[in-house]
Amino acid sequence: MKKSILLLLLIVTTTVTQAQDLSKFNLYKPEENAEKEIAKAIKEAKAEGKHVFIQIGGNWCIWCMRFNNFVTENKSIDSLVKANYVEYHLNWSKENTNSKILAKYGFPQRFGFPVFLILDGKGKLLHTQNSGYLESGKSYDEEKVKGFFLDWTRGALDPAQYKE
Repeated sequence: MKKSILLLLLIVTTTVTQAQDLSKFNLYKPEENAEKEIAKAIKEAKAEGKHVFIQIGGNWCIWCMRFNNFVTENKSIDSLVKANYVEYHLNWSKENTNSKILAKYGFPQRFGFPVFLILDGKGKLLHTQNSGYLESGKSYDEEKVKGFFLDWTRGALDPAQYKE
C-alpha cells in the first residue's frame, strides 16, 4: 500500500513539474503566418549560404521544449546550428495545425512531435527527421544530434567533398 501511494505521489509530482515547465514554454506562435515566415527563412538562408532548419511542434509538447533546451544549452550544438542553419519553429496545435504547409512537405507529422525539416536555400525539402531517433532517456543524445546537424549542412552535401 505504501509503495502504491509513493508511486502515485511520484507520478503526480512529475506531471505537475512538467506542466509547470510547459507553462513557461512559448517558442511556437500559432497566430504567425508560417508560409511568409518560411519564405523569409529560405531567402535568408540563400543569402547566407545556409540551410533552413524547421522544428515542427507546439507549446504543449514536452519533447519540443526538451529539444529546444538541449540544443540551446549545449554551446557546441547551438554554435553548429547558428553557423549552418536559419531556424524556424512551425506551430502545430489545435489553434493552428498549418495543414497546408505540412501537406506540402509530405505530412511530417506522421512521425510525431517534434519533427524536423531541412530545406535548402531554394526551399527544396532535403530531409525529414523523426526526432525519436535522436532521443536518449528523457533527453537527447549529443552525438546523434550533432551528427544529424552535421549530415545536412551545405558543406556535407557539396559534391566537391566527394571527389576521388
